[in-house]
Amino acid sequence: MNDKPSHTHVDAIEDPINNKPPNTHFGFSEVPVLEKARRVAEVFHAVAGKYDLMNDLMSFGMHRLWKRFTLSQSGVRAGQRVLDVAGGTGDLAAGFLSRVGATGEVYLSDINEKMLQRGRERMLNAGHAGNIFYVQADAENLPFKDQYFDCVSIGFGLRNVTDKQKALREMYRVLTPGGRLLVLEFSKPVLPWLAKWYDAYSFNVIPRLGEWVCGDAASYQYLVESIRMHPDQHTLKNMMEKAGFASVDWYNLTGGIVALHKGFR
Repeated sequence: MNDKPSHTHVDAIEDPINNKPPNTHFGFSEVPVLEKARRVAEVFHAVAGKYDLMNDLMSFGMHRLWKRFTLSQSGVRAGQRVLDVAGGTGDLAAGFLSRVGATGEVYLSDINEKMLQRGRERMLNAGHAGNIFYVQADAENLPFKDQYFDCVSIGFGLRNVTDKQKALREMYRVLTPGGRLLVLEFSKPVLPWLAKWYDAYSFNVIPRLGEWVCGDAASYQYLVESIRMHPDQHTLKNMMEKAGFASVDWYNLTGGIVALHKGFR
């Protein structure tokens, strides 16, 4: 099994002595901040075609239950506006559509053109049209006006963002007063035995599965490593509060392998 650093979070690694541009984490590696977005784009360009199949295989279908719980915590009602950031192939966006009804709006955004295209194809094939909009957008610079959305979600996307704190501030900016943010993301298992099993499964099985299904072990090695470098439950709560969110709390799902954080503007 690979050696892993402790479950920590550092968005930027400064080098003030040599006056070099800051680095950031790309999995367990360090890369220049300006390079991370390109690296992440390459990963998702590579996996877009088999993304949904791999989600089912890697999580044993559990990702569907995690997303269903997220939707149940959204409080979204008919006529409201919802933004799904880093929405990929549109699982959460499709769920929000049934809640906002014909008078509401759902925006599916993703920085990756290929993932967004895949999401649009899935929506059209499912018969969704009219009140869903597709926007290629960086989570750190959302192209929406202030206080426009009643709910913002980001599912399994925040860990891939270079400047997570900036992205959280952007999501706060576009929310209406009283609106809520839902962050569904891999987190830190709360049971020691589960953490050991999860590490063994992640590092020994998931990259091999990526190689078998997609012909791409490296992308899934990155995805496994990126989970370990993502903020744990307490750290992410503090980051959301720093961005301005109130009443921030989280729900551990599947023993903390995944956590849903919720906060209000």
